Amino acid sequence: MVILGLEGPSYGGKTSALGRLRRVPAMQDAMFFSCYVKSFARREDIPTPSTRSADEQVKAFMTFMEIEGERVDAARRHGGLVVLDRTVDTLFAHAHAMDEIYGFNVLPELTGRAEEMPHLRPDHTLYLDVTPELLHLRRKAAGHHEVEPEYFLHDPAFLTHFRDYFCRPVRSPATAELTVTSEGGDRQETAAVVQALFTYWASVR
Repeated sequence: MVILGLEGPSYGGKTSALGRLRRVPAMQDAMFFSCYVKSFARREDIPTPSTRSADEQVKAFMTFMEIEGERVDAARRHGGLVVLDRTVDTLFAHAHAMDEIYGFNVLPELTGRAEEMPHLRPDHTLYLDVTPELLHLRRKAAGHHEVEPEYFLHDPAFLTHFRDYFCRPVRSPATAELTVTSEGGDRQETAAVVQALFTYWASVR
């Protein structure tokens, strides 16, 4: 089994890129997993990204790890190429950001818990490094800024520390190999980069 992961900030272009990747003939046998939040039937059941305490952050992590366990079961049954829209490194990056902003200091505990729980460890992960300015423009163009002006996942401090987990790591991420690409263009260009790398990684498994 080969596992490929796609990471990046919210509105970074992951979903669009993976939608295009699904249609590539070389990826027809792959099993694709959507972002964790897509597993919730009701929006109100999704843990808040702006947790207010260490205990709340741990609880959110454990909720997402239940979904990760379901991913593991499905991937094992599939046994072939697996493509993930967000990986456990997203959960760790989020915790790292909250530790840096609020001093929760939960990341060591969460990484320890993860070692005792089933999770998918990608062979390759691609992180889409997108500027905050472009993220804001994409969200505004989607019409979401007017509906939700205060969007925590685009808070400058959160974006900085989330990015640092991947681009300036102080500890090794869960993925075996991490590649970072700077994306300053449109979604089609981003999708082309994702397609080129993922089809290459799939061909050398």
